[in-house]
Amino acid sequence: MRPNKTFIPKVADLKRSWYIIDAEGLVLGRLAAIVANKLRGKDKVFFTPNMQCGDNIIIVNSEKVLLKGQKRFNKNYYWHTGYPGGIKSTTPEKILTGKTPSKVIQLAVKRMIPKGPLGRKVLKQLHIYSGSEHPYEAQKPEAIDIKSLNRKNS
Repeated sequence: MRPNKTFIPKVADLKRSWYIIDAEGLVLGRLAAIVANKLRGKDKVFFTPNMQCGDNIIIVNSEKVLLKGQKRFNKNYYWHTGYPGGIKSTTPEKILTGKTPSKVIQLAVKRMIPKGPLGRKVLKQLHIYSGSEHPYEAQKPEAIDIKSLNRKNS
């Protein structure tokens, strides 16, 4: 008997597709979970945990994402400046009405991706834009309708 061999894809064998997602009216956590899985490549047959085998994702209308309940006002994002007593915080409401509303989606997805060098590479495949315009028309991205996947998505 011959033992089964595990198939590990080569980097040249990987084909990364481009997908576009309209975030208007989508729940933040559900959107982030689907995007994180696609970025890692967990939806593919040849998923390998130590390789970057995911797809490129473009998210448009990031400022129109939904947060259920009182999360928009009560949830806090913390960071530290590096100085004594330098802990700072903000809420999703301040971020969504500020200069960079795409940061809410970026933080949600970033926290669902493993930390380390591979996670940083994977996050470079995520492109988030407020508004419906993006510069990746030449890649011919396929649209993903996340609202139709589950009734709770919107």
